[in-house]
Amino acid sequence: MSLNRKRFLHQMAIIAAGAALPMNAMAKTLQSASDSSKNKAQDRLDLLVLHTNDLHSRIEPFPANHPMAGKGGIANLATLIQQHRKLHPHVLLLDCGDVFQGTPYFNLFGGAVEYQWMQNMGYHATTMGNHDFDNGIEHLANMLEKNPGVGMLNCNYDLSKTRLKEFVKPYRLVKMGGKTIGITAVGISPENLILDRMIPGLGYQDPVTTLQKTVDYLRTDAHCDAVFVISHLGYSYDTDKIDDLKLAAQSHGITAIMGGHTHTFLEKATEVTNAKGQTVLVNQAGWGGLMLGQLRFSI
Repeated sequence: MSLNRKRFLHQMAIIAAGAALPMNAMAKTLQSASDSSKNKAQDRLDLLVLHTNDLHSRIEPFPANHPMAGKGGIANLATLIQQHRKLHPHVLLLDCGDVFQGTPYFNLFGGAVEYQWMQNMGYHATTMGNHDFDNGIEHLANMLEKNPGVGMLNCNYDLSKTRLKEFVKPYRLVKMGGKTIGITAVGISPENLILDRMIPGLGYQDPVTTLQKTVDYLRTDAHCDAVFVISHLGYSYDTDKIDDLKLAAQSHGITAIMGGHTHTFLEKATEVTNAKGQTVLVNQAGWGGLMLGQLRFSI
């Protein structure tokens, strides 16, 4: 691994301090103060969130004639993920879509290699990018049926008239370190990105409204201690088109948004003030496995 790659990955490590647990106003004895500190430490979850996006069937590193020769690919990512898991007991692994399309591996195997790898790595969730529909909605449903370990999420596509309704969930709950972690996902508008004949029956809904309803449920009814959003909207646009930065600003209750679609390389996560004046982190990790996004939280 090159020094530049190591520096990139180091810069992606962002420490986000969560809300502290309430303390007693005063301890009656030194012993009770010690017990309180011990319980407090036991109640805290130190969570490392690792995330990828826009893998685009990059199974092998980029070839010798590419500017990123020898970098990227799932083998390099696997090494990094395994290294982090050895160092951190609580790791959440997420992907933000466009797993398919970009190399002959997809042409030959239709995404089976990519999804098998994701299952082997233990991804907690992924979402659908526009290129994941390149072989049609039925093909994606077939791939998910054959790879049940791929946790596909989306809350703003109406899939009730498609076979994807069997395999795509609006959210997922993960129990980790005594905490409940909520994960949900949003997808980009298919207009001018996906041919209508590839997605018969799919209905697009406003991501801000549908996401907020889902987040409200995760916070209020599911009692989640943190809520993470995996997005394939894109990091930022100069138009009114909804992106991750706008999504963060117009919503509330979200801990962080991990995104894809625009292949954005960030030196560090962007801090956005949400609709209730709280800070939300927005991050993206390039494409093709060239970076592994990292966010650290104390919950």
